[in-house]
Parts: sequence; C-alpha cells; structure tokens
Amino acid sequence: MGAIRDPFGTTETLMGKYGEDSKLIYDLADQGGEQLSLRYDLTVPFARYVAMNKVRQIKRYHIDRVYRRDQPAMTKGRYREFYQCDFDIAGEYDSMIPDAECVRIVYEILMGLKLENFVVKVNNRKLLDGIFASCGVPEEKFRSICSSVDKLDKMKWEDVCKEMIEKKGLDKDKADLIGCYVNQRGGKELVEALMSDSLLKSQKSAQEGLEEMQRLLQYCEHYGVLDKVSFDPGLARGLDYYTGPIFEAVLTGNPEEGDEPSVGSVAGGGRYDNLVGMFDPRGPKVPCTGVSIGIERLFSIIESRARASKDQKVRTKETDVLVASGQKGFLEDRMKICSVLWNADIKAELFYKECSKLLSQFQYCETEGIPWVVVLGEEERAKGAVCLRHVVSRVEEMVQLDSLVDELKKRLKK
Repeated sequence: MGAIRDPFGTTETLMGKYGEDSKLIYDLADQGGEQLSLRYDLTVPFARYVAMNKVRQIKRYHIDRVYRRDQPAMTKGRYREFYQCDFDIAGEYDSMIPDAECVRIVYEILMGLKLENFVVKVNNRKLLDGIFASCGVPEEKFRSICSSVDKLDKMKWEDVCKEMIEKKGLDKDKADLIGCYVNQRGGKELVEALMSDSLLKSQKSAQEGLEEMQRLLQYCEHYGVLDKVSFDPGLARGLDYYTGPIFEAVLTGNPEEGDEPSVGSVAGGGRYDNLVGMFDPRGPKVPCTGVSIGIERLFSIIESRARASKDQKVRTKETDVLVASGQKGFLEDRMKICSVLWNADIKAELFYKECSKLLSQFQYCETEGIPWVVVLGEEERAKGAVCLRHVVSRVEEMVQLDSLVDELKKRLKK
C-alpha cells in the first residue's frame, strides 16, 4: 500500500469524528463550491481507504502532513501544519494483542531516541463510559463530559470540575463522584481494585474495559515495557471515534533540571472499531487500532537537547570528509579524490572554488560538524599522499593515496 496522498476530505467526511476538536479543522470551498477540509489526522483517511477498497486486514505505517486551525507555539511543538507518523493494524484479531504492540512501538521509538524519561498512559473508553454511567451522567452527555476529562493534563481537577458543572450542566455531586475515579493512577493493582468497586460492578461497559486493561497490562509485561506504562482512568483522548483502549505517551522530568522540555504528549492513539463502518455501513466490520507519533514535537525536543549540550557538537549534515587544499592548481586532484571516496560510499564534498583559504575550510568543518579533512598540497602530491586531519583533535597524519579509502573507513567506524 502506498501513502494516502490526498490532503483534502469533504467537510461531511471529517465532521462528527473529532468531538470538540472539530473546531480545529480547516474548512474551505473549492471553485465549484464543494465544502472541503484539510485533513486533521491520518486516521480518518486511512479508515476511508480501508472501507472504499474492501480491505479486511492490513498493517501499515504512514508519514505525512496534517493541519490544525490552532494557535502556533513553536517552543511547545504546536504548529498549524506538521508531520505525523501513524502505525495502524486493521482486522479481526484476538483481544489486546495488536494494542499491546502499538504500546511497544511507542516504547521502541522513544528509547531509540534516548528520550528515556517518559510514561505511556493507558485507559479504556468502555471504562470511562461505565464510570460516567455509574456516576449518573446521562448517556447523551458522555462525549461532552469526556472532552472535559481530557483536559486533566492541562488543567487542575477543580477547573475541570467547574467546566463540567457550569458549561456542561452536570450536577456537582455527579462531578465530584467522577473525580474519585479519574484522579487515580496505578497499575495492575488499581485495575483489580476497580473491578471490585461496588458501583462499577453493575456496569457491563466498565467491566469489559477493565478486563481489557488487565489483558493489555499483562501483554505489556510480556513485551518488557510495563515499567513505562501507567494505568490512568483520567486519560480520555478527546476524539470521538475511539471505542476501547486508548494510550498517550508523555515525557516526564523537570526541564529546569536539564530534563526534556515539556511539549505535551509526543504520541497517542487507541482502538477505533467503528470508524471504517462509518464509510461503508453495509460492508464487513473491520476493527482497527493505531498510534500517532508527533514527529515535529520530537524534533523540538531533540533540537532543544542538542542546543543545551555543551560536550557534543551538533552535526548539521552527513558529510564525513572534506577534500581541501589551500593552494592553486589542485581542483582536479580534489575532484578525483572525491570521486574515489564517493565510489567507496564515503560521504565527501569539496568547496566549489578553485582555491580557498585553508583556514576557512577548517572552520567550515568545525561549524558543520564534519569530522575529517583530506588536505592536498605540493608536498603531498610529490609523495603520492594526502594529509588526513581530524577536525576535533587537529591531529594530522600523512596517508598514501592508495590506502586512503581503507584508512578513512577504519577511522569512521570508530
């Protein structure tokens, strides 16, 4: 399967699937007056693709742009146009196995980027709906109350509670009861405690959600990621299409103490079993689960970490070797050596001038993080050799031309 390239969707297709976040969708009309919108995420277009092409099973990843009508905040990794990387698994499978793999994927990415201070919060929409029902919330208000709970990572519980009462019309005693559940955090023990809760015992949805959480945490333990997973009954994920497990990765630590800066969640996703059916109601049911990685937010963190590093020079390009000379008449020699290095798959470049000051070329390597310089001069030419200079240590060594490739490969491996 290739990438789903179309950045547009009809407004009708996109609306009604993102809850209160629908206000962040870019609306526009084409020249014929058809109402279109820029895609908010990669999940809805994927579900539409699965439905329209009668796909029964697929496992895919997709990196592309998405758009939000939001207030940009560069330092927090918030943009109006940005890249996401999605991993999705569609098809009928045994419960929680694909979902646990999505959690493992997030774990591998963040550990691979050495962003080791993080937690993957997990919850279940079935459990949330069961909590709301047991607290006396009318069913028609479930999604509205869910969107308020979703703000717990940005607002204090008191403010969330006030919003539910004053803006959503919920009774105070019901809001307070919700708070008793959504402000808890834990692991397997908390799942077991909630399974024995007198109010939740009578809610089929809550019990189904807790059984799925129990199984998900068990599989996460088998995958070796449980130490980074937290069961969070207050995690809501505001999008309306989620139907089961949901997860969100956030960085932990204190930026003032040199830890990673706070940019909100860096990954999030969940199960959306009914979304494909919205595009093909008469077609087969295709359950799906997936996760989105916030590429731009991760880049913001990595760039911030690189700027703060005093011990490590940031490389701005992949070039490993600059072929240089400070004397006239060596352009052809530099070109020939570059050709030899390129043929050996060594990343090399040269200045696009017949002659440049050698000091300028050394400074260029220091600025760009190029580790090695091959220096040519009259003395080296007479000996059939070059001067190999290590940029950081400034140590120089005479190397014969016919052994240059081997010597460079040996040093680059180190």
